[in-house]
Amino acid sequence: MARGWESKSVEEQQAEMFERRKTVHAALSPLSSEDQQRNRKRDGLLLSRGHLTRQLQAASHPRHRQMLEQAIAELDRQVSLLK
Repeated sequence: MARGWESKSVEEQQAEMFERRKTVHAALSPLSSEDQQRNRKRDGLLLSRGHLTRQLQAASHPRHRQMLEQAIAELDRQVSLLK
């Protein structure tokens, strides 16, 4: 029974810490929510580009390489639209 109470306390502490961090982050961040969303999307696109670039380095089949190059070009296009 003591274990149940203990875990409840830990959960509450974690929830409080999460709320504090969220509040502090919002207060420190000068970016609007739209800017933050755009940054997250750009970061995701750049991560995908890095993944495709690594695949391209390992690819040997010409058709697969071409597909990867086209995908990278499309990601570059999307990133340029976000700037």
